[in-house]
Amino acid sequence: MSTARIGENLNRRDAEDKLRGRTQFTIDHFPRRTLHAALKRADVAAGRITAIDISAALALKGVRAIIFADDAPGIEGIGVYDRRLFASDYIRYYGEPIAAVAAESLNIAREAADLIKVTVEPLQPVVTMREALEPDARLVHPAWASYAQTEPGTRGRNVAWEASVVRGDTDAAFAREDVTVVESSFTVGRQNQAYMEPRVCVAEFKDGRYTLETSTQVPWSVRKVTAEILEVPESAVRVTVPAVGGAFGGKFETAVEPFAALLAKKTGRPVRIANTRQEEMLTAPARDNAEIKIRSAIDPDGRIVGREATVLMDAGAYSGETGFLTSMTSYTLGGVYELESVRLVSQAIYTNTPPTGAFRSCNGAYNSFALERHTQEICRTIGMDLMEFKKLNVVRDGSPSAIGQRNDGNILGPLLDRIDALSAASATSRRHTVVDGRLPDGRLFGEATVVGGWFVFVGPSASTVNLNPDGSVTVITSGVEIGSGSMMQSIPQIVSHTLGVDVSAVNVLAADTDASGYDVGVGGGRTTVSLGGASTAACEEVKKKMLAVAADYLEAAVEDLEFVDGAATVKGAPGIRMTVAKIAAHAQTTTGPLSGSGSFNKRGTVRASGCVAGHMVDGLEMPIYAAHNCEIAVDPDTGHIEVLAYRTVQDVGKAINPKAINGQIQGGIIQGLGYAIHEEITIADDGRIEQEGFETYRLPLATDSLPVEIELFEDAPSYGPFGVKGAGEIPIMSVGAAVACALASATGKDVQQLPLTPPRVQRILSNTEEPLSLEHISSDWRDNVLANASELEAEVLGAANLKLR
Repeated sequence: MSTARIGENLNRRDAEDKLRGRTQFTIDHFPRRTLHAALKRADVAAGRITAIDISAALALKGVRAIIFADDAPGIEGIGVYDRRLFASDYIRYYGEPIAAVAAESLNIAREAADLIKVTVEPLQPVVTMREALEPDARLVHPAWASYAQTEPGTRGRNVAWEASVVRGDTDAAFAREDVTVVESSFTVGRQNQAYMEPRVCVAEFKDGRYTLETSTQVPWSVRKVTAEILEVPESAVRVTVPAVGGAFGGKFETAVEPFAALLAKKTGRPVRIANTRQEEMLTAPARDNAEIKIRSAIDPDGRIVGREATVLMDAGAYSGETGFLTSMTSYTLGGVYELESVRLVSQAIYTNTPPTGAFRSCNGAYNSFALERHTQEICRTIGMDLMEFKKLNVVRDGSPSAIGQRNDGNILGPLLDRIDALSAASATSRRHTVVDGRLPDGRLFGEATVVGGWFVFVGPSASTVNLNPDGSVTVITSGVEIGSGSMMQSIPQIVSHTLGVDVSAVNVLAADTDASGYDVGVGGGRTTVSLGGASTAACEEVKKKMLAVAADYLEAAVEDLEFVDGAATVKGAPGIRMTVAKIAAHAQTTTGPLSGSGSFNKRGTVRASGCVAGHMVDGLEMPIYAAHNCEIAVDPDTGHIEVLAYRTVQDVGKAINPKAINGQIQGGIIQGLGYAIHEEITIADDGRIEQEGFETYRLPLATDSLPVEIELFEDAPSYGPFGVKGAGEIPIMSVGAAVACALASATGKDVQQLPLTPPRVQRILSNTEEPLSLEHISSDWRDNVLANASELEAEVLGAANLKLR
């Protein structure tokens, strides 16, 4: 059995096809007799629909069908069932679908959509979270109380969902006479995923079933939600997914699929729907804008004895994924430093803006920024060295997390040591040229080291492995190749290693819910762990069957055989062997084809009882950490930030393919620089997103990027296959934090907002930046909690988890 393939730097097998334009995505699919669909979208952010007239649109030559709310009565949601396919009574955001048209050409479909007349009684939109939380705020969902919810949790009025953590006696911590209390406020804007392939679907209806080819990360979720909206059994929906042209979390929810499905059934022909770039900019489930207030009590030794935080997450018009993501705050804000006592609350807030959703590292990207800037403010206040403070307080083996879960392994301390060493040895550092805080060209110099923590979203996955008569292997899963390389590189490498076959002989089929078992979806850094684990289990079953076949053929006992270099060999007699290909061919004619099935799921974690409420995720299943260091130059005249050097040491478990992981880290950090410095979404007073395309939404370009110095940390425990952890999610997490802390270091100014565009940096430098005022978030944590805070605390204070301190 070859062991060389785990840890090998193999090249991407799909690289040449993608480079030469041969890879086929859903956007490239045009079946014969395809109709084209277009959506009639709302042109106000809030209003009551009083009439819809489709007569002119229906009369247009080439129009084959028009559907609207009456055609899709089902309601869907992740935590709260609050969303229908079309706006029916109320319009809740600019761009919300009102009707869909199928026509012989895309131009006709768009013309027909324009001809649909919608009479609306406009309402004043609730655009900001501050407005939404006013006591007399208009309700975005007047019927919110009637909505069903999938999980127990608190919600009310414009608070779509609330998740909280209470552990330890925080009141006592803040009441101590010897502590220093530090309070900080932060806010961040939205970030668009900017994937190259828009959300697109081609649907057909035949034999009483819907077949959807779509660009998604979650085939099984699309199957479920489409069935809910169409009010048909899930088995009536088949979802297939070819290569996906980027996603970054933006395709973690059902999007255009139900429109195409309904129109396909109504017309009896294939229907294709694809968002324009403008539609993607205006309606994509971007990373949410957020507002954060943190307050900490620090004892004379520099330890954090109490921490409180309130995080407001703008869900937009519907709770969707953002309601689910409120749970993440406990881990992204409370999983890095030891906290003797803690109170956290996250709320998803309804506003009349486009719904937000998942984006690589989700709320970790801004919670890490808030946490590390707050840490910087703590050290400035108490006069303690920042690195000394971090090393004193980072979680270590046995530390309780915010939710009272015991940390497994001593990781962050060594990561800080490694990033220190990497930075000190770096040839790219410019710190030695700095005099009085300035570089030789007069620009201000700043440097910062930050840490961040994420967790692998481990969940159920299934895999089937078929050993073919020629010795090749076919792997069948619901995994989707979204560009990370997990399905095209990691899974083949794992299967190749486990079965002892050449990696080029391993083929992974595209996702098909009719052919493969259930899978949660691709995201959260889970693919290599969960699908890799399922595939490893399937391979082990195949190996067991191969040994039985070889034992019979070689007239040996199974226990006397071993796999060496792609063949079953009698121990001690290497000349007596049977290759995998020969085993497969022999089985084909004797016992029958060989195949195996495997599954994988989380192990489950233990957290303190009673300390969380409204959480849709259990424990911190597989923690993963990173340390980042960056050096920046700040032009005092223009406010432009140049990143001079960037370094990271990342906890990856066992690296299946270090080269591929380095690519993920490089890409994630450049994407993070976009979030930190360049990408800005602004929302006008009428609720419309003002950036409608890449002309006004500034993504980082090649000249904005730089080679990242990377070290992989492979010493952390993991129950993933071969000890692997997910590597693609966390690289972006701490970039905003690193740049903001470096800017604060360079200027000595408060840095409370992202992104740090040149105009904002100029205002910071000239002291003209408006001080951040989050008056709608009280400094008294209890005032911010929708649930009964006293009951939450009473349950905890009476529980055994206090002993965790």
